[in-house]
Amino acid sequence: MSEHAHRHHHHDAPAGFDRAFVIGIALNAGFVLIEAFYGWRIGSLALLADAGHNLSDVAGLVLAWAGALAGRVAPNARHTYGWRRATILAAFGNAVLLLVAIGALLWEAVERLLSGVAMPAEQGVTIMVVAGIGIVVNTATALLILRGQQEDLNIRGAFWHMAADALVSAGVVVAGLLTWWLGWIWLDPVVSVIIAVVILVGTWGLLRQSVHLLFDGVPPHIDPQAVHACLRSLPGVARVHDLHIWATGTSQVVLTAHLVMPDGPPDDAFLQSATEALHDRFDITHVTLQAVREPFTPACGRWLDEPVVPVRKGKEKGLTRSLT
Repeated sequence: MSEHAHRHHHHDAPAGFDRAFVIGIALNAGFVLIEAFYGWRIGSLALLADAGHNLSDVAGLVLAWAGALAGRVAPNARHTYGWRRATILAAFGNAVLLLVAIGALLWEAVERLLSGVAMPAEQGVTIMVVAGIGIVVNTATALLILRGQQEDLNIRGAFWHMAADALVSAGVVVAGLLTWWLGWIWLDPVVSVIIAVVILVGTWGLLRQSVHLLFDGVPPHIDPQAVHACLRSLPGVARVHDLHIWATGTSQVVLTAHLVMPDGPPDDAFLQSATEALHDRFDITHVTLQAVREPFTPACGRWLDEPVVPVRKGKEKGLTRSLT
């Protein structure tokens, strides 16, 4: 006999933050244009590098907002999980584009350092003014979503991204000051290299995680061994068979498993309790549990230390129940 427990818990950004996202995206997109223009005009790689950094802010805010909007699109017969995976694809594309931009910046910075070509020291004032605007824009955007970061993981990531970028802009201001005051014209390409490395570290993590999730990897914040132990400790469960954990998007984790229960299938209260425990302990938002007396399908892989049980021919007849 088999039983099915199915429950949703949504963690999408509340609709009340749509306005905050629109304002934040508009402010940062406008600042990117200003910073890129003045960086090109005075030949400042530091400003161009920071413009690239702030462009990643815009992409990050768009992704966070897109994740919230995608979560509101109801699944249908052709897309039974909805469009949540689009956020993972967007993160992957964003990471690839940023890596290409970082490579171009590093190439130009190294070439400028080797050739000795640099901008006039007087342009340090322009760098300070433009980067100072960046501090204001990043701080204002962070304050717009300050309240939401306590309620939503998606917004929390965007908040800390903006707060950190305000500090990067402050670093560019210091570089502009030293260039203008002490005449350190070599500092501009050096700062651009430092900023590019900072972006590279974050972007590489984004690329690695997005590829991991695209191939249905277990989200990094979840310990599959601990999940297995949690299911195995449930009363009446002899072993856990064919356990799978993956993400359908950046804010929803899915689990399926067969619970081998020789004494017979459980009632709805058992399934509901197990589902809530997985959500509360591991933030798994979509759970499907099937209870059987013994496995009748082969597992996709033996990654846990479980005894091998011969596959039984024929399927067991059972009752399917849903918890929504």
